[in-house]
Amino acid sequence: MKKQQNVETFSTLKLANEYETDLKNGLTEKEAKRRLELFGENKLKEKKKKPWFLVFLSQLNDPMIYVLFAAIAVTIGVSTYETVNWLKSGNAFNFLEVGDWPDVIIILAVIIINAIIGTVQELKAQSSLDALKKMSSPESTVIRDGKRQKVKSSELVLGDIVVLEEGDTIGADLRLIESANLKVNESSLTGESMQVEKSSDIIFSEPVGVADRVNMVYMSTPVTYGRGMGIVSGCGMETEIGKIASALDNEQEELTPLQKVLAKLSKALGIITLIIVLLVLIVDLVWVFVDGKGTNIEAYIEAILSSISLAVAAIPEGLPAVVTIVLAIGVQKMVKANTIVRKLPSVETLGAVSVVCSDKTGTLTQNKMTVVEAYCNGQVVVSSDFKAQKSNEFRFLAKGMSLCSNATVDDGLYGDPTEIALVNFANELSLRKKDLETMSPRIDELPFDSDRKMMTTVHNDNGKNIGYTKGALDSILKHTTKILENGKVRSITDDDIKKIYSTNSYFSDKALRVLALAYRITDKPIEDDLIFVGLVAMIDPERPEAKGAVEKFKRAGIATVMITGDHKDTAFAIAKNLGICEIKEQCRTGAEVDAMSEDELKECCKSVRVFARVSPENKVQIVKAFKANGNICAMTGDGVNDAPSLKAADIGIAMGITGTDVAKGAADMVLTDDNFASIEKAVEEGRGIFANIKKTIIFLISSNIAEVLAMFFIICLGLPAPLIAIHLLWVNLITDSLPAIALGMDPKAPDVLDEKPRDPKKGIFADGGVKLTAGFGVVITVAVLISYFAAGWLNGVFSLGDIKALYENNASILHQAQTMAFTTLAFCELFHMIGMSNVKKSFIHIFSNKNWMMALAFVVGIGLQFLVIEVPAVRAVFSTANLTGNEWIITAICSVLPLIIHEIVAIGYSICSKKSK
Repeated sequence: MKKQQNVETFSTLKLANEYETDLKNGLTEKEAKRRLELFGENKLKEKKKKPWFLVFLSQLNDPMIYVLFAAIAVTIGVSTYETVNWLKSGNAFNFLEVGDWPDVIIILAVIIINAIIGTVQELKAQSSLDALKKMSSPESTVIRDGKRQKVKSSELVLGDIVVLEEGDTIGADLRLIESANLKVNESSLTGESMQVEKSSDIIFSEPVGVADRVNMVYMSTPVTYGRGMGIVSGCGMETEIGKIASALDNEQEELTPLQKVLAKLSKALGIITLIIVLLVLIVDLVWVFVDGKGTNIEAYIEAILSSISLAVAAIPEGLPAVVTIVLAIGVQKMVKANTIVRKLPSVETLGAVSVVCSDKTGTLTQNKMTVVEAYCNGQVVVSSDFKAQKSNEFRFLAKGMSLCSNATVDDGLYGDPTEIALVNFANELSLRKKDLETMSPRIDELPFDSDRKMMTTVHNDNGKNIGYTKGALDSILKHTTKILENGKVRSITDDDIKKIYSTNSYFSDKALRVLALAYRITDKPIEDDLIFVGLVAMIDPERPEAKGAVEKFKRAGIATVMITGDHKDTAFAIAKNLGICEIKEQCRTGAEVDAMSEDELKECCKSVRVFARVSPENKVQIVKAFKANGNICAMTGDGVNDAPSLKAADIGIAMGITGTDVAKGAADMVLTDDNFASIEKAVEEGRGIFANIKKTIIFLISSNIAEVLAMFFIICLGLPAPLIAIHLLWVNLITDSLPAIALGMDPKAPDVLDEKPRDPKKGIFADGGVKLTAGFGVVITVAVLISYFAAGWLNGVFSLGDIKALYENNASILHQAQTMAFTTLAFCELFHMIGMSNVKKSFIHIFSNKNWMMALAFVVGIGLQFLVIEVPAVRAVFSTANLTGNEWIITAICSVLPLIIHEIVAIGYSICSKKSK
């Protein structure tokens, strides 16, 4: 027993034979149990959730972390060598004085903290998603051993006879064997918003597409009207939904733009580190010979260790943790924008988005049919004027439409969405269905039939019986002889019919669904000699906030593209109203996409803004075509049919309320309010986050450049190092990190959405980033060198040779020089932080930012540096010295140098900006 292919072409008898089932009595309990044991439960396979420790280990799979591990390995090697020599000399081991063991512990702590933050965020996002999941189709009604019974949908097997009633959620793929006015909502599977009429009588002569199989129904789709019965033809992963779920596993995970940028940065740092090792080694070896130590093996080893130590200092150890913290802060901002982010790097990806591909139904629209226009008394009335209508004919139109329906809205929405729209239309006029049915109870009816395309109900209204007939306009007019207009019933004329059809065409051009209403005085549901009342036109309307979001995206240089399974005319009408497209030539269908080559589709995506009647495979093709054109592509959706394209996009965004579990599982982030406008807010946050990360990285790298340049310059001069290892580590992990986090918490610029999307090919240092990083690196280097030499100058020594002799022979003065250099470097970073908040504006602007973290970082940074210099126990660990008044003045002046240069740069930006205007 296996799933049969193309069962839409099977006759009922052939179907029963293939599945070895009895059409009347169904399977026996024994056979159902056997098949369940043989084939397994009727469930979609869920990916096994990663245990927390695997999530933790995945956080270490990052190029920057690799660099830090390399730094740890080198530091361990150097420290081990120094510790062995120390012990050989007969000294007792001292953790703080021998080797760089504190460096190893601190760097390792940074890596662990970084991984913990990422792990907590992923697990937290997963728990939020679990809370959003809803139970779907827990039970199905089957016929077994000739009896109807309820079973868990997970226990359905191939060949089971399933009974369908209005309101049921279908538990498996079924080939219908009976149907009566059966309608199913397949929007989550096909993307089509209109209800699909199903019929067991139709048998296809050849295989057809999923959306066109009217004699089949599918797992997880709800029955909205009528009843039916079918044979289970697909279970679990063999269902149409299961096929889509399987396709998701074939999509490869891609690096986000930020991950790519940081990978390039890590590679560059690795190369620079190797170059530093070689240069410093060469310089040290030169000095070995200059100082006459060419035969001393220890001198060569010291030269090698010195070059390696400086290389380790060149690596910004705090960078991974700072970037992770900035992203985590961004995640919290996203929560306020009603967005759950599953992985930290996805936060920034939105900031680089240049195309947002959106599903229509439920994302751009409300997924709720609504009456938006009506025709009565020879006039068209729009929804904004409904309540103002006082004519009896208009109210009679609303009353008749509501009574001639089976939907209810008082205790939840039940029934066909079209009929729900009609009931809500009457409710707007305070004609509530409960009250109408009390005053005009139904006494007879003629159900809707797909051949007649009409429905009639008869009601007792104040002692007389009225039959209301609603349906397709052509069907109604065929049976109409009179018309109600301005309080009078008269014979319908050709001019009346011409005007009615003209109005119908007007509605159809706007992709509205039209229903007509007629009536007659009758005791029986007779559909002849009817009196025409009017028309109602409805549509699944766009979300009111979506238009504003699309407009903001346009200003931001982001294209909004509608990709839907709905009809072309309907899609175009909604897209035009939202401002997504202007002319029908900007629309294509799935059939047209199928006929295109990859290159043709890429070219098509440059101008087309609506893709209608598409399959899930088409959605993936379109997303990949946009990516191939160099775009960073976001895809939104809620249905199972959206899941493959959500996975294929650079960032998939699922709906949290109406979204299926399959869609949420495939997405990178989930909107908790299903609001398209929340995407615009999230993009805004994403751009602000990237700007902060860029500022943070430039800030950190410029500091490391200053450390390396200062050390390299002094080594070249043959002088003692201006900074020792613990000074470098303190600056990299403490003095740098708090300001870097403060920069990461800067509020986003108010005009962040007025800029075009950044080019994903450009790195962090594009658009002036290199000049800023190198320039401030040099400025801080100069400040550190001035402070270092100032200790000698204050002692009356000015020549390089004399300064070298002074520092080598007088440890206390060397400590003064190193302390001044160390303190200047630390304070420079704090003033550099203030300037980096906005390189184009004066530092005064930060007072309007209300970034409390920046003030805290500045105060804490100053306080910690004083602690290192003034507290004897701490001073002993850092090998620092007390500074005199003059030394403090020189240090203070040098420390402010980056902020002075920043003000000059800001003035230059201001002048250039005024000239460009």
